[in-house]
Amino acid sequence: MGVSVIIRIIVNAIALWAAVLLVDGVDIETTTTAGAIGVYLVVGVIFGLVNAVIKPIVKTVGCAFYVLTLGLIALVVNALLLLLTAWIAGLLGVPFTVSGFWPAFFGAIIIAVVSWLLSLFVGGRDD
Repeated sequence: MGVSVIIRIIVNAIALWAAVLLVDGVDIETTTTAGAIGVYLVVGVIFGLVNAVIKPIVKTVGCAFYVLTLGLIALVVNALLLLLTAWIAGLLGVPFTVSGFWPAFFGAIIIAVVSWLLSLFVGGRDD
């Protein structure tokens, strides 16, 4: 694994942590700090994989919707990708949950903003 991949995982984990802190309905269920860090890192990997694999396909297939909505559909797509991440985490037994569309919507906004801010400091994001 390259350094940029590790940086992206850590950035994703920190952004997810911010979403858990700020948005009711985006939660992890662990009692220890070490367990929480592990959950954030695992969910950061899942979130990164979902964004790397699914998001380009959705952007390509839904190009017309991006144009028609002036890119606002990206907010909905990001929310759905966060819900997909929570679903995959649940399948893998990772205690990360998103309780519905609106928590996913606001959580995805928090994640995008925090990721963008962190990428200003560490670099390496091409989104």
